[in-house]
Amino acid sequence: MTDFVLVAGAWLDGSAWDDVVPGLRAAGHGAHPVTLSGLGGKRERPVGRQTHVSDVVEEVERLGLRDAVLVGHSYSGIPVGQAAERLGGLVARVVFVDACVPADGESFVSAWWQGPAELQRRLDANGGLWAVPEAGEFEGQELTGEQIARFFERATPHPGAALADPAVLDRPLGELPATYIKCLLDGPEPGDDVARLLTSERWELVTMDTGHWPMFSRPDELAAILAGAVTPS
Repeated sequence: MTDFVLVAGAWLDGSAWDDVVPGLRAAGHGAHPVTLSGLGGKRERPVGRQTHVSDVVEEVERLGLRDAVLVGHSYSGIPVGQAAERLGGLVARVVFVDACVPADGESFVSAWWQGPAELQRRLDANGGLWAVPEAGEFEGQELTGEQIARFFERATPHPGAALADPAVLDRPLGELPATYIKCLLDGPEPGDDVARLLTSERWELVTMDTGHWPMFSRPDELAAILAGAVTPS
């Protein structure tokens, strides 16, 4: 039995994992979705330096978990990777689901694919929040109209303070035992930063023939991959 701590990407709270949790629990594992500060039911909580990292660390410690697997999707790969380092031996593995990975001193904003100035412009224009994407941005991601509607029901504008928070790492990320899940409809190859990490003997690559939100589009397959990523102690 392994405990999975599940952290969704930008805009989403712990309910994003509702269709993944049953598969993990049916396989005999624990499943613990996390809602980060500033999102969902915690949208009124302030967000500052390292807040989202602390959210993950505090949840693992609150639950008294040992040999946990931390799962970070999209943006949340950045706080989850940092949390894994801070938790040390309490974490057995990290799974990055089509995710960003932290780099010391860099933030989500500084590494954004359209350039930091463009993302900062969007944040400034929306009161410091990253607006929920429009429906057209889900095209080609294997999401049904019903699944997109569920996304919007659960989504909250994302706090910009978290996106601009520089990562803090004390050792190379490649030293963490990790699985990277690449969702092929969102791009056939991992980015250069992930490709470098995948040269580590402690990292493995798994692909899914789906879009960027597999917890909606392929929840059972994602649950099976997560369970299969567990390595014996």
